[in-house]
Amino acid sequence: MWLVDLAAVEREDLLEHAVLASLEPNHDMGRPPLSTLVDHFHGKHLLLVLDNCEHLLRACALLVRTLLSAAPGLRVVTTSRQALGVGGELLFTVPPLSAPDPDSPELAKAAGQSEALELFTDRAAAALGDSGPAGYGRVAALICQRLDGIPLAIELAAARLRVLTCEQILERLDDRFELLAGGCRAALPRQQTMRATLDWSFELCAPRERLLWARLSTFTGSFDLEAVERVCTGDGLAAEEALDVVAGLVDKSVLVREGDHLHARFRMLETLRQYGHQRLQGRAEVQGLRRRHRDHYLTLVLRSEAEWFTCRQTAWFARLHQERANLRTALAFCVTESGEAHAGLEMAGALWSHRLGAGGLEEERHWLARALASDGTASPARVKALSADGWLALLRGDTASARARLDECRMLASALDDMCVRAHVEQFDGLVALFQDDFASAVPLLESALGQYRVHGDLGDMWATLFLLSLACCLTGDQHTAALCEESLALCEAHGPQWSRAFASWLYGLHCWLTGDIGQAVGHLREGLSTAGSAHNRLAVAQCLEVLAWARAGDGHGEEAAELLGAAESVWHQVGTMLPGVGQLLSHRTACEALLKQALGDARFASRLRAGAALTTEQAVARALGEPPARPDRQAQDAASVLTSRELTVARLLSQGLTDKQIAAHLVISPRTAQGHVQRILAKLGFASRTQIAAWIQDLTPQP
Repeated sequence: MWLVDLAAVEREDLLEHAVLASLEPNHDMGRPPLSTLVDHFHGKHLLLVLDNCEHLLRACALLVRTLLSAAPGLRVVTTSRQALGVGGELLFTVPPLSAPDPDSPELAKAAGQSEALELFTDRAAAALGDSGPAGYGRVAALICQRLDGIPLAIELAAARLRVLTCEQILERLDDRFELLAGGCRAALPRQQTMRATLDWSFELCAPRERLLWARLSTFTGSFDLEAVERVCTGDGLAAEEALDVVAGLVDKSVLVREGDHLHARFRMLETLRQYGHQRLQGRAEVQGLRRRHRDHYLTLVLRSEAEWFTCRQTAWFARLHQERANLRTALAFCVTESGEAHAGLEMAGALWSHRLGAGGLEEERHWLARALASDGTASPARVKALSADGWLALLRGDTASARARLDECRMLASALDDMCVRAHVEQFDGLVALFQDDFASAVPLLESALGQYRVHGDLGDMWATLFLLSLACCLTGDQHTAALCEESLALCEAHGPQWSRAFASWLYGLHCWLTGDIGQAVGHLREGLSTAGSAHNRLAVAQCLEVLAWARAGDGHGEEAAELLGAAESVWHQVGTMLPGVGQLLSHRTACEALLKQALGDARFASRLRAGAALTTEQAVARALGEPPARPDRQAQDAASVLTSRELTVARLLSQGLTDKQIAAHLVISPRTAQGHVQRILAKLGFASRTQIAAWIQDLTPQP
């Protein structure tokens, strides 16, 4: 193998001389260097490594093509921020160093398996002259995570331990380009500071790529091409040019492509994003970009709301989950910039229903509270935001806040004199009464709101009101309950919203259980669970598990009921809410617990309750549906088929506790290659940690 470092070669016409000088220091200076290189490689089987090609891309491509044509036995490996574009080229993306989860309870064990943390500790020891910051495991892990696992950034940060503590370094990472300086004096100038390295990369980009790099710093998290075209084009970059410029930034490793084969998304490492942000500062377009960013995501949220009660309901939830970082940025712009508060009210009010079933209710309340505080103008948007916050407050058991929101809604309804606002406030009023078990007030309020929505309202609002009315009637034993439940389910079947269908199935199951039809109750509840599980609707999962536990307890299946009750409690906790319809429904839970304790005994009941709480949501749904758990060895065998033989070997070594370096030494490969194998294994198996790989290998190994 011959290694040629091109980092110090600044001119393309010197490339051939530099390669030849590395191979034959005493070559004949009178001959053309390319001819000498061709003669040198002809008829030989050699590996040539050209390191740091990005600034000599065209010259390297021509040289490699010429040498490969003249010497079939030659193999060439190049390192570069961008592919050469030569025929037969195979690309291998080198990922950043893996950083451990700072909040993992096994952080100490993970330290020896994280290359980022290992590098930080090694460089810290060199800087301090001892074993490094052993007492700062979590803080060091946070530093590695914040620095995106970039080796140079980690080395420069560790060098600062000569004068700063780990905590001080972490605090200063918001201004990382001032912090990450003072590298090795023997290195090239562009490799001595983080800013110089990124200045170098920036200058290698074409003018439109530099412009887009800076503008893309407006995004947080990942984004798609549509967002780029809507937010970052104009004034120097046409919308039809965006695709090619994005492709150029992907080629230069400034952007990373994410997503699947159906939906491509892009992301910048946070260090690159902050560099672009600094390049953007001082330009007149900054506020305009932030406003266009907000407008794009506001439009997205309003589209999702308009399509809430459709077959796209679940897809919209997934989409908004992907966009959560950008939604936070857009909301922050609304509540901090003068004149933008009303858009924040619209966005927060339209988003709240997508938090149901997904958890994060407190964050949604946080944004609703900030939006409401920033714009006190009487408007339908304010009424909507107030009622949304009130609904979430009820789910959190905060009745006092819900009533305060209701009082303001009533005043605004009188002032605005708007039919839709009146219907909205009546629905909210009925909801508050329902949660306080005041069914005599709840039913007529919800009936009135439903009548208005049937004539003039949105289909989603109509269904939500119908659902609440059905629940109120169900809890009072009203004879119209079954008809209302059937209408609620029929609307879901006609329009396809799977989240809503899961709630409707739960309610019909509850009604059947309360009326003594256990068989029908179990059928509807299991249907609701199946729908909710596939739609990732955790609130409906919790509701169905809860009532199914009551049904199974009364049907003599005590151990199963206790496990389902424990599983429901776990999911309620994940969602961050409580059993709705407080008085009525909680009394049934209390009765179920008493029945199970009597049937199983306190110790057995507590044991099965803990077993249910330990189940994942997917396992709990499978348990409730009566599906046998998949045999681990069968799962392992199926998963093993997706790994190459080398990846399977790496997985077996990893399961023995070997680090990436130890695996590399065992297989005679580089540590970075070993890390690449590990990352691909994690991706193929859908795992998040090395521990999961080790457990999977254990399942794969035949037991004596």
